Amino acid sequence: MKKLIVGFVYSLTAVLLFIQVGFTHCQVPCGIYDDEMRFEMFNEDISTIEKATNEILKLSEKTDKNYNQIVRWVNTKEDHADKIIKLASEYFLAQRIALPENLVQKEKVYYQKISLLHQIIVYAMKTKQSTDISNIEKLKILVSDFQKLYFEK
Repeated sequence: MKKLIVGFVYSLTAVLLFIQVGFTHCQVPCGIYDDEMRFEMFNEDISTIEKATNEILKLSEKTDKNYNQIVRWVNTKEDHADKIIKLASEYFLAQRIALPENLVQKEKVYYQKISLLHQIIVYAMKTKQSTDISNIEKLKILVSDFQKLYFEK
């Protein structure tokens, strides 16, 4: 019986590790990228943050507050802000924005991309810190600006 339980635990651990590793993009130079999907992920996370923020504001106005729901929406908002930060830093900064060989010739576009990504990270963080809708609107604009610059030929 003990061997069966130990075997089950090892199997479950292997499955959970596969799920964790299987759905994240590695930093091995595999050359398999789906940039369009990443921008869809950015926008989906922003939409979720916006919905969560609106729900938090709506629930907070009630006299009989449901604190459990408020906490769940806060956690959801923060999780999606973290996803944006991770996507901007681990996918785009670490893997997709190449260091130019000749920094003098390409520095303007390179620095524009880096600057936009930094701003995206900062405004994602700001969405975690407050329910100020203007941070979400700024985040939408920054992602849109970055997307245009990123796909510019």
